Amino acid sequence: MKIQQISVFIENRPGHLAAQIRALAEAGINIVTLSLADTEQFGILRLIVRDWEKAKGVLEAAGRVVKTTEVLAIEVEDRPGGLAELLEVIDAGGINVEYMYAFTYGFKGRAVMIFRFEDPDAAIAALQAKGIGVLDAVDLFRRAEG
Repeated sequence: MKIQQISVFIENRPGHLAAQIRALAEAGINIVTLSLADTEQFGILRLIVRDWEKAKGVLEAAGRVVKTTEVLAIEVEDRPGGLAELLEVIDAGGINVEYMYAFTYGFKGRAVMIFRFEDPDAAIAALQAKGIGVLDAVDLFRRAEG
């Protein structure tokens, strides 16, 4: 149920983000969803791609510092309060959210959020105990393909 996310450290200067995206495109790697966080001098580009090992190799060959991280894709009711209810379950389990971002596709009234937890295994157990869907990579990419 854990999904590999790629994090790329890039300088916060014109052209640096586009260069990373272009390198992936030229290698035939489709980005399923992403997040970009920045500071004044550098940014962290977080990516979910089907072939994360190939993407990691492409970016490292281009001289980038790349890290892989386990994240969870969690179904959320796509309605007002859906995310709040999910976060309440997470809080009740004493689980720390390091960061999260939205997946670009929903499915049958349900949205998907990508979460990085301090303890992913504890998060999976707490969520499943409450009947909350945690997607594996196959289900996540199936949704992306429509």
